[in-house]
Amino acid sequence: MAVDTGQPVTKAAGGGTTARGPRRGHDERTPGRMRRALSKHWYAWTMIAPVVIVIGVIIGYPLARGVYLSMTNADERNVERTIGARTLEATYEFVGFDNYVEVLTGDAFWGRMGWTVLWTVSCVTLTFAIGLALANMLNRKVRGRALYRVLLILPWGVPAFVSIFAWRLLFNDDGVFNGVLTGGGVEGVTWLEDPTWAKIAVIAVNVWLGVPFMLVATLGALQSIPGELYEAAEMDGAGPWQRFTNITLPSIRTVSSTVILLSTIWTFNMFPVIFLLTQGGPYGSSEILVTEAFNLAFVRSPRDFAGSATWGVLILLILMIFAVFYRRSLRKQGEVW
Repeated sequence: MAVDTGQPVTKAAGGGTTARGPRRGHDERTPGRMRRALSKHWYAWTMIAPVVIVIGVIIGYPLARGVYLSMTNADERNVERTIGARTLEATYEFVGFDNYVEVLTGDAFWGRMGWTVLWTVSCVTLTFAIGLALANMLNRKVRGRALYRVLLILPWGVPAFVSIFAWRLLFNDDGVFNGVLTGGGVEGVTWLEDPTWAKIAVIAVNVWLGVPFMLVATLGALQSIPGELYEAAEMDGAGPWQRFTNITLPSIRTVSSTVILLSTIWTFNMFPVIFLLTQGGPYGSSEILVTEAFNLAFVRSPRDFAGSATWGVLILLILMIFAVFYRRSLRKQGEVW
C-alpha cells in the first residue's frame, strides 16, 4: 500500500541537496554549449569578424563619441586645437543632460521637428503613390516600355547635387518656370524666397529624386504577382479598382512596408536637398533637424559641437522609436521581418 508522505519524491529521497543539482549542472553545461558552438562555427565567426570590427570602428566609435560630446559643453573655444606650434588643451566639462533639457525645452527644436515630420510624410506619401502608379503603367505590355523604364530611372543615376543645382536654375527668379508663367501672362513666383513656395520646391525636388527607387522596388513586386489571380478576379466580375485593392496592394505589402521604412529614414535625414536648394531659407523656414545640427557644428560661430551632437542623438532616438513602432504595427498585420 502506497503511503503519501506529502513531499515530492526527489525531496524525500535526497533532501535539499538534489535541488541544487540541476542548477549546478545547468551552469556547467552552458560554457560547454558555447564552446561547442564556437568550435562548430569558427569559420563563420572568422569571416564576419573583420566586418564587425570595421563597423565597430566606423560607426560604433563616432556614435559613442557623439553621445559623450552631447553631455559636455564642447564648442569651438574650449576643444583641443593647434595654433602655430602651440597646442591648446581641451577645457570643456561634463554637464550631464543639460544640453538635452535646453534643446527639448526650446522652441527651435519643436519648430524644426514639426516641419521635418511634415516634410517626411509629404515626400514619402507622394513618392510611394507616384512610384506605384508608374510601376502599374510599366507593368503592362506597352510599346516602348523598356525606353520608358530607362528614362524614369535616369534621375536615380544622376548625382544628387547635379540634379539639385539643375532644379535651382529652374526655380530662380529668371528661371524656366517663371519664364513659362510670364509668357502665359502670369506674374512670376519667388520660389526660393517665399517660405511656403520654398517648402513646396524642396518637396518637389525630393519627390523627383525618390520616385525611381519606389518605381524599381514596386515594379519588381508587381512582376512577382501571378497573372492567374487577376484573370480569376476578372472572371468573377471584379473591376480594376477591386483588383488593385484586393490583389495588388496585399501582394506587395511586404515590399512596400520595407521601402516605406527606408524612404522615411532617408527623407528624415535628407540633407543635400535642403542645404543645396534653399540653404535652410528663407529665414530658416525650410530647416529640418539634420540641417540645424550641421549649422551648429560647421556654420554658426562659435561652432557648438555639444549642441550639434545633442541634436544628432535626438534624431537617432526619434528614428529608432519610429522603427520600433512601425515594426510592431506590421507584426499586428501579420508581417514578420
